[in-house]
Amino acid sequence: MVPTEILAEQHEQTLREWLPTDVVVERLTGSVKGKKRREITTAIGDGTCHVVIGTHALIQDDVEFFDLGFVVIDEQHRFGVQQRKSLKEKGILADVLFMTATPIPRTLSITTYGDMDVSKIDQMPAGRKPVETYWVKENMMNRVLSFVLKQVQQGHQAYIICPLIEESDELDIQNAVDLYHQLEEMLSNETEVGLMHGRLSTEEKEDVMNRFAMNQTKILVSTTVVEVGVNVPNATIMMIQDADRFGLSQLHQLRGRVGRGEAQSYCILVADPKGDTGKERMRIMTETTDGFHLAEKDLELRGPGDIFGVKQSGLPEFRLGDLVHDYRALETARQDAYEIVETNKLQEEAYQPLRHYFLQQAKANRDLLH
Repeated sequence: MVPTEILAEQHEQTLREWLPTDVVVERLTGSVKGKKRREITTAIGDGTCHVVIGTHALIQDDVEFFDLGFVVIDEQHRFGVQQRKSLKEKGILADVLFMTATPIPRTLSITTYGDMDVSKIDQMPAGRKPVETYWVKENMMNRVLSFVLKQVQQGHQAYIICPLIEESDELDIQNAVDLYHQLEEMLSNETEVGLMHGRLSTEEKEDVMNRFAMNQTKILVSTTVVEVGVNVPNATIMMIQDADRFGLSQLHQLRGRVGRGEAQSYCILVADPKGDTGKERMRIMTETTDGFHLAEKDLELRGPGDIFGVKQSGLPEFRLGDLVHDYRALETARQDAYEIVETNKLQEEAYQPLRHYFLQQAKANRDLLH
C-alpha cells in the first residue's frame, strides 16, 4: 500500500520487471473504476492475483483477499494508525513491513518496547552525494531564483514547493497557482514551467509528471503531492516556500526528491518562522540528512504519541522514564527483558519476586475485564 497513484504506478512497473511472468501483478487505486475494478477485486478475492499494489483503495470494505500473507506499507508515515491496521487485518497473522525514510515519533517509541524490529539503511546509493541544505529568509528570494535559473541553464531541473494550491484569505503564505503564473510570465522566453497539485485529474497529473521526467519542463511548481514516489534524477534543486509550515518528516521526504543522480543537489528552505519550534526545525534540517536522527529530534519537539493507542504526537503519561532523555536506557531494559523471557529466568529463585509481581498484575487485569 502506497499513499499516491504515481508511486503505485512506479512500484507496479518495477515489480513487473522483477517478478517472473507467471506471477500476476495488479494495481488498484481510486482511479480504477467500473468493470476494471470488479475484475481486479475478483482476482484478489479468488487468488488469481498474486501481488497487488494500491493506495487507500486496498482498505475499502469490498476488497477481500484470498490469503493475505505479506503486507508492505511504503511511506508509512502518510497513513493513519487505523489505516495501517485495517490492511493488516485483511489477512490472518500476515507479516508486515513498514517502510519510511523518516520514522515518525510514534514508531520510534514503539521500537523501544520491542514491538517492531528495525532495519536501518544508512548508506547512500553508489555515486550519490548528500544533499546540501540551506535556510534563507524571504528577502533573499531574488538570489535564490537566480541560483535556480543557473542550475536550469546547466541542464538541471528544479522543484518549487508551496503549502497551498490557491490563495487563502486566512493565511498569508505562498500558493502554487500564483507562483506558477508569476514564473511563467517571468521566464516565458527562457524555460518551461509546470504546475502540479492534487486537484488535477489523473490524466493531467500524468502529463505534467511525464513532461518533467522527460526534461521538457525545467521548473515544477507543486504542492506536497510530489512528496513521495517521484524519481527524476536530473532534478538538483528542491526549493520549499514557507518551509516552517511543514514538519521535519515532510521536509525530509521533500528533500529526498533531489540528490537522486550523480550531480550535487540542493534543498533551499525559504522561511521566516515566528516561533522557536519553527526556527529549530529549520536549524535541524540544515545540520543532518539522517532520517533516524531527524526522528529523534521530532520526538523531542512533538512527543511520541500513544504506545497502545492511535494518537501520533503529544507526551505520554509515564510514572518513570522519559522516551527522549532515557531512550538508550529503555533500549537496554528492553534487551534485558527479552533475555529473561527467552531463557525462562522467571523460574529461577532470584526472579521469584518479579514473577510474583507479574502474576498479581495479570490477576488484576482479569478482574478489571470481568
